[in-house]
Amino acid sequence: MEYKYLNNIQYPEDLRRLSVEELPGVCDELRDDIVKELSVNPGHLASSLGVTELTVALHYVFNTPEDRIVWDVGHQAYGHKILTGRREVFSTNRKLNGLHPFPCPEESVYDTFTCGHASNSISAALGMAVADHGHNRHVVAVIGDGSMSGGLAFEGLNNVSSSPNNLLIILNDNNMSIDRSVGGMKQYLLSLNTNESYNRWRNKVAQWMNSHGLMDDNRKNRVIRLGNALKSALSSQQNIFEGMNIRYFGPLDGHDVKELVRVLRHLKDMRGPKLLHIHTVKGKGYKPAEEAATIWHAPGRFDPETGERLCDEEEDNRPPKYQDVFGDTLVELARQNDNIVGVTPAMPTGCSMNKLMQVMPERTFDVGIAEGHAVTFSGGMAKEGFIPYCNIYSAFAQRAYDNIIHDLAIQRLGVVLCFDRAGLVGEDGATHHGAFDMAALRPIPNITICAPMNEHELRRMMFTAQLPNQGPVVIRYPRGRGVLSDWRCKLEAIPVGKGRKLSDGSDVAILSIGHIGNTVTQALGRLREEMPQVSVAHYDMRYLKPIDEDILDEVGRRFRRVITIEDGVRSGGLGSAVLEYFSDHGYTPQVIRLGLPADSFVEHGTIAELQHLTGIDADAVVEAVKKANNTVS
Repeated sequence: MEYKYLNNIQYPEDLRRLSVEELPGVCDELRDDIVKELSVNPGHLASSLGVTELTVALHYVFNTPEDRIVWDVGHQAYGHKILTGRREVFSTNRKLNGLHPFPCPEESVYDTFTCGHASNSISAALGMAVADHGHNRHVVAVIGDGSMSGGLAFEGLNNVSSSPNNLLIILNDNNMSIDRSVGGMKQYLLSLNTNESYNRWRNKVAQWMNSHGLMDDNRKNRVIRLGNALKSALSSQQNIFEGMNIRYFGPLDGHDVKELVRVLRHLKDMRGPKLLHIHTVKGKGYKPAEEAATIWHAPGRFDPETGERLCDEEEDNRPPKYQDVFGDTLVELARQNDNIVGVTPAMPTGCSMNKLMQVMPERTFDVGIAEGHAVTFSGGMAKEGFIPYCNIYSAFAQRAYDNIIHDLAIQRLGVVLCFDRAGLVGEDGATHHGAFDMAALRPIPNITICAPMNEHELRRMMFTAQLPNQGPVVIRYPRGRGVLSDWRCKLEAIPVGKGRKLSDGSDVAILSIGHIGNTVTQALGRLREEMPQVSVAHYDMRYLKPIDEDILDEVGRRFRRVITIEDGVRSGGLGSAVLEYFSDHGYTPQVIRLGLPADSFVEHGTIAELQHLTGIDADAVVEAVKKANNTVS
C-alpha cells in the first residue's frame, strides 16, 4: 500500500528527517500498516498499537541503534520492527525462517536484548548503561503490559537506585497485561501523579547549582533525598520511585507524539536514573481492539474493515482446547471440593482460569506477572489445607524453579501445578516453547510429573491430584486442541505412577508420554499398511515420575528394539529415564530417543512444521520403527 510517510522510512534516520509536525501522520500510517499486516498474518496486535506514538518518539529522539532501546514483553515491538528495516519482510513475522516473533539481537542491531518474557528490561538496560565504557550512549528501558508486577522489575529498580547510571525507564501504563492488570501496583499507578510546578522548580534549582559548581554526585543524591522528603511531607502520597532516588516524571498522555518528543528531549541528557510514566490505551486507534483488548491481544486473522474475526475451520464438533478442558474440569472439581482454589500469574483467559473466576471469584487468584510468587503463594495456602491448582505456561514456569523446589517439594505441599503450553507452541518460538519442564523437574524429590494423552486423561489426572497425600503434582499438557469431541467423562482416580498398554506387539516397543502419543497412534496406522510384518507395541507411560517400573521391566525383558518419544527436550526427559532404568537393571535393548533437540533452541513456525523439523511427527516415528527393525525405507 502507498503511504505518504511510511514508504519513505526504511530506518530511523529517515524518520528523523521529518518535522515534529509530521509525526502524527507517521503514527497513523504505522498503526494502519500493523492492522493490515496482522489481519492476514496473525500476531500480537493490541499491544503494538498501544505504543505506536511511543515507538515513533523513541526512534525520533534517540540515535538508535547506537542508543539502546530495551523492550519488555516484546509483543509491543511490531512498530519498532517496521521502522528498523524490516517492513518489506514483516509479512514473514512468526513464520518458519521468517522474522522472529519478539525482538532478537541475531535478527537486527536495533534489537538490543531478547524479550519474550516479561520484567527483564530494567535489569538488562541497567547492565548496558553500567557497561557503557565511555561511549555516552543513552539507554532506555520500556516496561509495560503489567510487567512492573514481576519481581525481577523490582530487583532491577533496587539496583538502579544504588548504581551510578543515567538510565531512562519508560513505564507504559495501560492497565493491562493480557487480561486486566491486578494488584497493588495497578492501584498505585492509577492514582500516582506528580506536581509539574514542583518538577520545574526542582529543575531550575538543579541547573543553578550545576552552573555554580555546587552539584557533585554526593550532593546531588543528598538534594534528591531532601527533595523527596519535602515532597512526601507536602503530598498525601509517597512516590515509590522517588523514594528509591529515581526521578519521576508523569503521568503523560502516551498518545500525544509531539509532547512525547518534547519530554524525551528534555530527559535525554539529564544525569542520573529517571522514570517517565505514560498512560496508553491497549489497541489504540483500532476500535475493536480498544473495546476488547484481551481478545485482540492476539486475535488471529480478521477483516480489518469490519473487525470480524475469521476462523480457519468450523468450530462445530471439533475437540476442545486442552485449556478449556482444564477450566471446565476445575470448576467441576471446585464444586465437589470446597478446599480447591485457582491461582494464575496474569493468564486467566489464556489458561481458562477465567471459568472458575466467573463462578467462584472468591476462590480464584490472579497474582499478576509473578510466577515465583504464584507458586509460593499456592504453597502457603496448601500449608493451611487448601488445594491450589496453580496454572502457569510451561516456559514461564521456568522462572519459578527455585520456588517449586524450596517452597513445595521440600515440604511435600499439595499444590497442583498445571503447565499449559507444554511442548512446542508454534509461532511464538524459542522463548515460549515448553521444552524443559520434564527434564528440569524430574530430578526433584517428592514431586509427581504426569502428562495426559487426551482430554479424558487430563480430567482423571486433575481429579487424582486433589486426593489426600499427593504432594506437589505437575500436570503438563500442550497448546491447542485435544482429540476427543466427546470429552466429558466421569471424574475418577487413576493409579499414580502407572501407564497403560495401548497396543501389543513383539518386534518393537514405543513408549510415549502425553499428547504426542496420538502421533504414535497415527504412525502405527500407517505402519500396519506399509509394514504389516512388523509387530509394534505402544505404551502410554502417563507418568514420568514415578515412572511405571512394571512396564519398563516388561519392555526390557521382551524387546530388543525400543523407541521413546516426547514433546520435550531429549536430555533428561522420558528417554533418559528409560535408559537409566535399563542400565540400572541390566536390560540392553537398542533405544532410539525421539524428542526436541538436546543442545539447540527450536525457533518459530507452525507446530506441524516444527514437529517435522525436530523429528517427532508421524513420519519420524515411521522412520524410527524402520530403523529399529533394520528395514531399508
